[in-house]
Amino acid sequence: MSSTNDKAVVVQQVSKSYGSFQAVRDVSFDVNRGEIFALLGPNGAGKSTTIRMILDIIRPDSGRIEVLGSPMNDHTKDRIGYLPEERGLYKSAQVLEMMTYLGRLKGLSSAEASKRAMRMLEHLALADVAKKKVSELSKGMQQKVQFGVTVMHDPELIIIDEPFSGLDPVNRLVIRDLLFDFRHRGGAIIMSTHQMNQVEEMADRMTMINRGQQKLYGKVNEIKEKYAVHAIIVQGTGNWAALGGVARVEPAPNQRDAHLLTLRDNVTTDAVLAEIAQSDAFEINVFERAVPSLDEIFIRVAGEESA
Repeated sequence: MSSTNDKAVVVQQVSKSYGSFQAVRDVSFDVNRGEIFALLGPNGAGKSTTIRMILDIIRPDSGRIEVLGSPMNDHTKDRIGYLPEERGLYKSAQVLEMMTYLGRLKGLSSAEASKRAMRMLEHLALADVAKKKVSELSKGMQQKVQFGVTVMHDPELIIIDEPFSGLDPVNRLVIRDLLFDFRHRGGAIIMSTHQMNQVEEMADRMTMINRGQQKLYGKVNEIKEKYAVHAIIVQGTGNWAALGGVARVEPAPNQRDAHLLTLRDNVTTDAVLAEIAQSDAFEINVFERAVPSLDEIFIRVAGEESA
């Protein structure tokens, strides 16, 4: 079990209302150092309000928040990097000058900020745009510059909102690898995104908020297992309905030429595999448990709330 010192963020029974509208209701979670934590939910679910409370932009009506071991203060803010969904670059400024200025706001000297900014631009393959105005850059380039600003002061915690928005596949890999490196060095990451495939690939743990209430919380793989159905996905040839342990056969969702085999209650996956292996009537290329994607779980949970 993690000790208190391992916690980068602790959110405990936090609520926030705007007049009669309750944006966040009794939400609790923690974020460990050295992990990527995903904050999920439909638009208007309360994610942005939660992030703003963690950053001390707004105060909760009730509950407790600790960041890097204490309530938020001016010293703590310099140990955090924040990448908002609404990007905040100065369009008319030169890239290097702007990054240097923003680095100074985080406590770096002018010389150190300039050195780190240039090093970050080189790392992001953007050294040739250092003297260009931000307005001359493509959306993807601006996104990479914004990410560089977020991490160039070596924060202990970064909070990133839709970090892959506007990036092509190559640059998504660049940012992903930088995030993995940050985690490997002991940094904590809170990632808010609608791209569930990125959460499945990158996040260690997650929480999902819907209509201000916390609906899911835990390790990503354990949440997926919780929503798994008693079924398998197979791809190959054979009369799947003839298998003794199979109750129903249907096309597998989102998988070409695959079938979803719903099993009878008292039948195990291993028993079905053994039955296939003992018969010459089947040939299998894929055989796996039917674990839903986070997209499917997200739609199911959000749909239950709106029904």
